[in-house]
Parts: sequence; structure tokens; C-alpha cells
Amino acid sequence: MIVDLYAKTDIGRVRQGNEDNLLVLDLSSARSWAGTDGVRPPEELCRVKVGGEGIVLVVSDGMGGALAGDVASRMAVETVRDLLVESNADEANKRGKSNGEDATLIDRLRDATVYANLAIHHRGQEDARYAGMGATFTGAAITNGTLDLLQVGDSRAYVVRGSEIKQATKDQSLVQQLVDVGQISEEEAETHMFRNVILQALGAQGELAPVTVRVRVSQGDMLLLCSDGLSGKLRAEDMQIILEASGGDMIKACDKLIDEANSRGGEDNITVLLARFTGDDIPAPDSDPITVELPYMEDDTTFSGDEENATAQL
Repeated sequence: MIVDLYAKTDIGRVRQGNEDNLLVLDLSSARSWAGTDGVRPPEELCRVKVGGEGIVLVVSDGMGGALAGDVASRMAVETVRDLLVESNADEANKRGKSNGEDATLIDRLRDATVYANLAIHHRGQEDARYAGMGATFTGAAITNGTLDLLQVGDSRAYVVRGSEIKQATKDQSLVQQLVDVGQISEEEAETHMFRNVILQALGAQGELAPVTVRVRVSQGDMLLLCSDGLSGKLRAEDMQIILEASGGDMIKACDKLIDEANSRGGEDNITVLLARFTGDDIPAPDSDPITVELPYMEDDTTFSGDEENATAQL
């Protein structure tokens, strides 16, 4: 499998700083790029052949006063990156044991995310400057033919196949729960007064319940990860129109998506990460709709939260 990548983060038109962060990590080579490392990913990470170790992509949106949001999202991507690179050596050692079983990449991503949550939470408790800080976390674990997604908060992952676009993650937010129980419509959720209140974030509490889902990818499928600076301004169909108009040019697509979000106000930071899947080892596209498989763990099927725990607002 070949993955073509491009990513960009933008401060927007209102905020004084950028609290979004992102990560591109090729575990086979241990090469990585975070949004704080420069304005665009290095050339060697814009087109990657997926090796046996896989690729991890992340978008994280920080929250908190002053620079706390930036600290939280930076800790999220850097902690996860460092733990995954380190765990590669551990997995290699296991392969030499007859009774050893390799942990899947999504399992290791989940473990690293849980650890990052504790690190951010403890930092907020120890330093008054960072009290209450937190971050969303939407991650993709890519191995040959398989795309696994991990969700904490309300950054999003979309999958695009031809003229179809599908939101593959579900927001862990107050308005999403109101939609799920039928109290408000999806249209009402877009302008609801509590639309920015999320029920789970890295660092907000000591315990974390990430949700994971799987998508079977086909030739030419595209993954779009974004912070709510984009999804809060553009509907899925708006994104699809821009992607189609960009003619497959991911740099142009990223720029146009961000420009459009800014033209509609740009009140929040905006981060976009695009990945396109090609290669002879994945199936050719067909007319089947995009399918998002159920979470692996029974207790992950639905995120459970309530208004009393709705402490995170981005």
C-alpha cells in the first residue's frame, strides 16, 4: 500500500495562538513530523510505502487558558509518537518468543493514548498554569489494507470514496448525545449553544475510554482528519465539493478547505490532514458504500457521558 499525505494547520482569523497539533509517523523508518516542526510535512513523508510496522496519523485540538491548549495537544502527539517508536523494539523482542503475540498497531495506539491522557492530567494538576487543560485526539493506524481509527473528543475523521464522503468517527460531545436520543436534530446541533462542549478529552480526567472503529479501504480512497475549526464551518458535502474541485491535488485541497473555513469566520484554529491510499495490494474501488465496522470492544460501542462531566469546551 502507498499512502500519499499532506497536512496543514492554520491559526484562523480570531485566535491569538494555534492550539491545534498534528502528527505523521512512519513506524517502519521511525520518521515523523509534527505540526510544530514546520509549515508542511517533509518530502519523504508526503509519499510513504506502508511497511510492516504501519503508519500513524493524528489531529489534536487543545483547550485551556493562555498556552495550556498548545501544551496539551503538543504533549498528546509527542507522547504518543515517542511511546509508539519505543514499543516497536518491544514488539520485535516478542517476535523471537514462541508464545509471544504481536500487539496490533491500533492496540498500541490505544495504550499510548491512555498514557498520554495520564501525563497531561498530571501536568495540569502539578502546575497551576495548566490546570484544566486538555486535548481532543483523533488518530489513524494504517496497516496494509486496513484503516483503524481512534476517537477522543470532537475532532473528526472522514473517508472519501469517489463522490461519497462519510464521517467515520462520532463526536463525543453533548450535542451528539442529544442527537442520539432524539432531543435535537443534526441541523439544530450545528447551531446549538452547547455545540462546543465535549464529554471526553485527553487530560480532563484521570480515566479515558477511547473508541476504535475499522474501515476497509479501496484503491483511491482518501482519509480526511480535521479539527472542529474545519468541521464546525463546513459540512461533509462542502468538503467533498472542494476535494473534487481540487482534482486530486492534496496541497490545493488543504489550502482551499482552510481558506473556505476562514472565509466563513475562521473563529477557531483549523487543521487538515489528507491521506490517499493506492497500491496493488488493496482492492479496486467498487459501488459498495463506505462501511465503518463496529468498535472492537463491547463497552466501546457507545461512549457514555453526561452533562455533569461536560467540562471540556473548545
